[in-house]
Amino acid sequence: MKAMHALELRIPPALVWFLAAGAIFACARGFPAGRSELPARHAVAVGCALAGLALALAGVREFRRAQTTVNPLEPGRARSIVSSGVYRHTRNPMYLGMALGLVGWALWTGSLAGLVVVPVFMSYLTHFQLIPEERALLARFGRAYADYCVQVRRWL
Repeated sequence: MKAMHALELRIPPALVWFLAAGAIFACARGFPAGRSELPARHAVAVGCALAGLALALAGVREFRRAQTTVNPLEPGRARSIVSSGVYRHTRNPMYLGMALGLVGWALWTGSLAGLVVVPVFMSYLTHFQLIPEERALLARFGRAYADYCVQVRRWL
């Protein structure tokens, strides 16, 4: 159990995203029989990727407006609870945007096996990034953050 806690807030989510994108690529190459040629998959893939990018950038913009840290490895340095803009709908638009980008990449490569990487990515982030972030924010902001968590979902 101690080794699991050692992973909390240690690996930058962007690096986890790149590793997941690489895993999707490996699935596409390693399991060619699992490829899908869905009609318009490239258009849907681009739409997912662009939606993910827009969502992530909207999250960053709200953090910048609130003049709080965007460093995911130091949530205890947050200056405020950001609950405006896209944060009215999801507590983690940047990570949700990353997940949408992975869906787009899996669709682009046609890898049905690669789609399995997306929930694995989300699970990893939930356990080793989001839950530790939430503990730090709860310690910093107390009841105000607890109330926000009741009002807005972690992912969607």
